[in-house]
Amino acid sequence: MLHQYQMNGYSIVLDVYSGAVHVVDEVAYDVIARLGKSSPDEIVAALAEKYADRPEVTPDEIRACLDEVEALRAAGQLDSPDPYAAAADRFQRRPGVVKALCLHVAHTCNLDCSYCFASQGKYHGARALMSFDVGKQALDFLVAKSGDRVNLEVDFFGGEPLMNWDVVKRLVAYARSIEAETHKKFRFTLTTNGVLVDDEVIDFANREMHNVVMSIDGRKFVHDRFRVDCAGNGSYDRVVPKFQKFAAARGDREYYVRGTYTHYNTDFTADLLHLADLGFDRLAMEPVVCPPGDPCALTDDDLPVLLAQYEALATEMHARERAGRPFTFYHYMLDLAHGPCIYKRIAGCGAGTEYLAVTPTGDLYPCHQFVGEPRFRLGDVWQGVTDRALTDEFARCNVYARPACADCWARLYCSGGCAANAYHASGSITGAYEYGCKLFRKRLECAVWLQVAARYAPDGAPRDSAETT
Repeated sequence: MLHQYQMNGYSIVLDVYSGAVHVVDEVAYDVIARLGKSSPDEIVAALAEKYADRPEVTPDEIRACLDEVEALRAAGQLDSPDPYAAAADRFQRRPGVVKALCLHVAHTCNLDCSYCFASQGKYHGARALMSFDVGKQALDFLVAKSGDRVNLEVDFFGGEPLMNWDVVKRLVAYARSIEAETHKKFRFTLTTNGVLVDDEVIDFANREMHNVVMSIDGRKFVHDRFRVDCAGNGSYDRVVPKFQKFAAARGDREYYVRGTYTHYNTDFTADLLHLADLGFDRLAMEPVVCPPGDPCALTDDDLPVLLAQYEALATEMHARERAGRPFTFYHYMLDLAHGPCIYKRIAGCGAGTEYLAVTPTGDLYPCHQFVGEPRFRLGDVWQGVTDRALTDEFARCNVYARPACADCWARLYCSGGCAANAYHASGSITGAYEYGCKLFRKRLECAVWLQVAARYAPDGAPRDSAETT
């Protein structure tokens, strides 16, 4: 399977199954587009006619280009066969271990964001805080179900987890106390809206948290449209200085400033650049998750704007990189040399099998986006997973089980996409959220282009033509 596209003067060909990226000239781009559709003689004749006004593009040159393309095919770097389809069923039968928990330590929040997928942190239920005993049992459950895996991940999530900060600290201390005897190593992540951040939080997080996710939507008027307290007051002026101090203190430790864009700020690139100008250099921006009829919801008319925004963001990131002012955008992080393992390419995030969410009362769900939906309750941290049929359903939820993914060139980069988004859009975890798919495909094109531009445009300028590689 091949994917061809042109962006900012580059003609790019992605070979899906080998992962090879080819930067080609116009003639090679046209040759590759005709592979398998026309005979070699037909390709030469068609392109000789197309380039009749360019004397340097002779039939012999076209045939030589065709020979080079065929050599790439023979080497398994172009139009390569699918090596993974036969492995998909085998991965379903792998013995599962739990490697990560999302601990919902607070089903309550000190902000009242109307677009919140978690219903202002309550997950459509009652406000609640996780007790230390429930959290401790969750950690014990994780250790018991993790098999031989050494590195375990725990996300402190909400709602707003800082509203239950003492329990967070006690759970971290407990986890550290059992690492040696259990031969485990815990990596913690904290997601916060910043309202309660203070020096003590910063110091503790910088000692203990592998990653910190800080929620800011961007420009002040964008952020304050939705991220308000219960009195309706915007939170931008309160949280930005705290997050700037927090990020500066993180040093080389991981953090992300994460925003949400909606129908009201489809020009989200301006928000990301605003955050970069505030000094944040690790950024993420996600499309809103809400019902289609919600005023925040992204529309079909918004889609062309959003796709153009992703291209504009990539172009600006390239320019800033060359100017010595780089920043990272989460969705453009792409390892072309090694990439994710085969299992991750096929099975994705492991929701419902390797990754589970835990509510304040100890109930288990496949991930945070399913919490509060009775059909997706898996069990609890005392009895473990009791709904084996549901676990099996998620174990079968790989990219080859999704009919809509069969012909998609991006499927081994998104692993079929988010099961929760698929379910809420189609009614099935093996369905598809096509709007999100279109956004992902554009992000992937931009991510590849960024690496191509970094390699082939040392002066930082977009090119008018590209080289064959």
